[in-house]
Amino acid sequence: MDDEKIVIAKNTEISGDISVDNSDKKNIKTGLIMEGGAMRGMFTCGVIDVLMENDIQFDGAAGISAGAVFGCNFKSKQIGRAIRYNKKYSKDPRFCSIRSLIKTGDMYGADFCYRELPEVLDPFDKETFRNNPTEFYVGATDVSTGKCLYHKCVDGEGTDLKWMQASASMPVVSRPVSVDGHVLLDGGISDSVPYRYMEEMGYNRNLIVLTQPEGYRKKKNSMTSVIKFLLRKYPAVAEAMAKRHEVYNRQMDEINERERSGESFVIRPSEALGISRTEDDPNELERVYQLGRTEAKNVLEDLKIFLKK
Repeated sequence: MDDEKIVIAKNTEISGDISVDNSDKKNIKTGLIMEGGAMRGMFTCGVIDVLMENDIQFDGAAGISAGAVFGCNFKSKQIGRAIRYNKKYSKDPRFCSIRSLIKTGDMYGADFCYRELPEVLDPFDKETFRNNPTEFYVGATDVSTGKCLYHKCVDGEGTDLKWMQASASMPVVSRPVSVDGHVLLDGGISDSVPYRYMEEMGYNRNLIVLTQPEGYRKKKNSMTSVIKFLLRKYPAVAEAMAKRHEVYNRQMDEINERERSGESFVIRPSEALGISRTEDDPNELERVYQLGRTEAKNVLEDLKIFLKK
């Protein structure tokens, strides 16, 4: 497996069958980049549904955490799927509950979310996913290093689903996921918004979808000592979480610079979404989803111009 990994940047790696061609730097590659944020991801769902409804396509896409597990529907071209199943099953204890956490070790039930839901209850269109030329990447944090690893999803099945599960496995309330010789947790721990990774991959005209409003900055976690104790088996993860606010705030500054210079196009909420990370009220999920749709519609024409430059 080590032979199949290519180190892309100081804090990222990628696994899977990929090729990188930087021979023509004038070549335009468009990318869709999706931040995580648990149920703030309903905002992203609204954005990508509008993109799909307007046949806006990208050469590649990358998602972290909720941006991965909801964003995969962009490649499978399933408009409305993410908001539909989240509203329908939000109060189902198999989907997300303290009971699931106690019984299985995962607040978001792994078997329900990554087998029963995509295979039976609201099928994931794996055929469309495979045939869509848009490349799709997800990032997860290696518990041994505290750094982000990236995986190119190719068929929406087995290994891909494991990487998506890993990307969204929040520390403390999720078990680490073993896949491809790695033990992984939530990608947001180490790389909340994978714009640098996509740039390293040659994507040079990117739409970045954020789930926090302009000007938002993370504060140092007041529970750092508690987190270090709870994650004492994974000190590299605990260290990454202790520094997460610094990394995140630096990312926001860099994204703002890219937006001002016209290098990237950013869609973000106009104000704080005010939704719980584990929100189970269908009305709240719909509210945030509609905010995403509204923001996307408001900038749609400008986005089309940006992508065609």
